Order: sequence, then structure tokens, then C-alpha cells
Amino acid sequence: FFLPSLKVESKAKGKPQKQICQVVLDHFEKQYAAELGDAWASIRDVLTYPLCWQYAVLLNKFSHSSELESTLAVKGYHPAFHGSLPYLPSSFKCYISRTPGRFPTQKHQAGKLKEYYLLNAASLLPVLALEVKDGEDVLDLCAAPGGKSVAILQCACPGQFHCNEYDDLRSRWLKQTIESFIPEPLVNLIMVSTLDGRQIGDLKPELYDKVLVDAPCSNDRSWLFSSDIQQATLRLIQRKELSSLQFELLR
Repeated sequence: FFLPSLKVESKAKGKPQKQICQVVLDHFEKQYAAELGDAWASIRDVLTYPLCWQYAVLLNKFSHSSELESTLAVKGYHPAFHGSLPYLPSSFKCYISRTPGRFPTQKHQAGKLKEYYLLNAASLLPVLALEVKDGEDVLDLCAAPGGKSVAILQCACPGQFHCNEYDDLRSRWLKQTIESFIPEPLVNLIMVSTLDGRQIGDLKPELYDKVLVDAPCSNDRSWLFSSDIQQATLRLIQRKELSSLQFELLR
């Protein structure tokens, strides 16, 4: 596997990209080497190589393009999941490539749906595990930036779909994602809220058939490339409190 230097270069533009924050990397070396053992070496390679982060292409069934599928095939992409899974709707199409790289991103354009969403294919496993069926009431508790919400709607059409995001900035990001991928008649059936996820169980007891909890996490890969050492150091302290928040959300 190609092991990059600490300074990640953009091959396309030849411009230097983000640099790894050594304070954060040193912390990870101590923590994860002890926790993960031999597996840490390969995980470290992925964390320090941004081209591996969003390597999967989730197609948008609401903006289908056979030309896009042909392009993916030419570039060496193949289906990430196969029919052997217990639940895999025919409308759910995700492609990956064995060669690390990034498919070009699509910019948000008002009134025009995007054809695909870039993400890590592993993040789709919880969506498939939910086995959402048409007409079921579904809650995406910590929904921003919206990738899993979009993925759920590739699988089925929920009776009621509630997307919640507590943070105002991230909530706006979530709304833009939904607008970019979901056609207007269906968008009108999606409820977006900014409630404290820990209170929804009391506010709406036994209302949902399925709940997806993508709880706030340490977001290691982003903080590894932090340009502000002081802020990164503070984040390393704050991340210790995340487990309590995750537990409260699940409860």
C-alpha cells in the first residue's frame, strides 16, 4: 500500500494540501497502538491519506444516469455490496474502486439534483442493517451532513421521515443535502428539526419503527489535519466526554 508523506499533495493541481497536526498524530500513536495492536498500522495509512476517505460513490435513484454507471465501469469501479446481503434493495447502488482516489465532487445547484454522493462505503452498513421498508416511520437522530438520510431514501419511501440535527450550522448543511438529492414532492414529506436528541424519546415515545443513531464522534481524521494546534489540543481533551453523550443518545 502506498504510504504518503506527512504533507499530502494534490496530483491534479500540484498544490500542497492539508498538513498533519503532529500533536494529534502523536496522541493517536499512543492511544491506538495500544488499543488496536497490529491493525493500527493499516488504519494509520488510511487516516493519513485523504484520498481513501470518501472513496465510494452512492448513486441517486432520483437523478439516474446510465452514462454515469458506464463512466464508473470504465474507471474501474464495481458494486460495493452484493445480493448475498440479507437486505439490499435493487434501487440501492454504490460503487467502489480498489485504487485509492476521489471521484469528482458535484456542487450544489438550486433546482438541480445531484447524481451521486461521495462517502465511505462502510458508513452505509448501518442503513442496510435497518432494513427500512416502504411506509415505516423512521428517525435519523443525528442526521447531518445527510449522507445516511439520502441512503435511507434510496432504499425505501418511509411513511414519516424525521431528520434531526442539534447543531444549527450542521442542520443547514443537512437541509442543503436533502435539497440536492431528493425531489421536491418527497422533500415536503421530510421533517427536519434541531432538537436535542436526548429528549426526542420523551417528546415522541414509541413513534418510530426504525431509528438510526449516528452519534457524534471524535472525527479523528478531520482533527488529524487541524491547522490550529491549540484548538486540536483542546479537542483531544473534549473527545473524552463523547462516550457519555453517545450513551445518553442511545438511552
